[in-house]
Amino acid sequence: MPCLALELDMSVDEEIRKNYNPSKLELESLPPLPMVKPDSQPVQKPPLEVIDIPDANPIGSLPPLTPADKKPVISKIDKSTAIRIKKGTKFTVKSQQAVSDATRSGSRLSFVSQKSVTQRYVTIPQGTVFKGEVYNSHLPQLSGNGGLIVIGIDSMVFRGSTVGIEAKITKANHKKIFFNNIKGKRTYWKSTANSLKPGTKFYKKMMRTTSKLADGTFTVILTPFTVVAGVAVYAVNFVGSPLFGLFGKGGRISIPAGSEFEIKLLEDVYL
Repeated sequence: MPCLALELDMSVDEEIRKNYNPSKLELESLPPLPMVKPDSQPVQKPPLEVIDIPDANPIGSLPPLTPADKKPVISKIDKSTAIRIKKGTKFTVKSQQAVSDATRSGSRLSFVSQKSVTQRYVTIPQGTVFKGEVYNSHLPQLSGNGGLIVIGIDSMVFRGSTVGIEAKITKANHKKIFFNNIKGKRTYWKSTANSLKPGTKFYKKMMRTTSKLADGTFTVILTPFTVVAGVAVYAVNFVGSPLFGLFGKGGRISIPAGSEFEIKLLEDVYL
C-alpha cells in the first residue's frame, strides 16, 4: 500500500541535554512568581440584569379563537381500505351559532346532527359535528333584492378524526334552499305596489272634492279641474311605479342559533 512517513532524529534532544541543563536555564531565565495573599472573603459577582423584551404580537392584544374560528385539520384517508358514504346522503342538523346576511364571509360555523344515519358497514351517530364556512353574504340591496347567505359544509368530526366533505344546505329553518343560496324576501313588486299609494290617495281625494264641488251651483264649473288633476297624478304615479320600485330594498335574513338545517353530500365521503 502506498503511504507517507516522516523519520524523526531524536538524538538532537540527547545532545542538548548533555551540553545544557534545562532545569537550570528555567530557574535563571524566568522571574520568580509574586507572593499573593489569599483573600478570606469570596468574590461576589454582580447580579445579572433581567431585561423584559415585549412580544411583537402579544397574546393579550388578540381576540381568543373559538373552535368554530379555526380551519379544520383534515385527516388523510386511504380510499382502498375506507368505508364509503354515498353522494346525496342527507343529515338533519342544528346550528350552534346565529347567522344573518350581516355575517362576514369566511366566518366558521358548526352544526350538530339530530338523527343517526346508517349506511353499509357504518352508522353516523346522532351528535356528530359538521363544520362549514360562510362563502358569501350581503345585506338587502336596491331593486328589491333581499339579503344573501351562502354556506358550504367542508368537514365533519367522526370518531375523533376530522374528515373532509363537500356538502351544501338544502333546508334552512324548515324552508327549502335552492342553489345553496339562502335569500331574503324579494320585495320589488311590493315596493312597486307601495309606490302607487300616494297617487291612489291623491286621486281619491280629488274625486271627493269633485263630488263636493258638483253640489254647488257655481262650484260645479270647477269639477273638471279636480278630475283632471286627480287622473293626471294617478297616471304619472302608475307609469313611474316600476321605476320607483327599484329604490326599495329586499328583506333581511336572520337565523338564530339552534335552527334546523338539512345538509346534502355533493361527493362520496370515505371513512
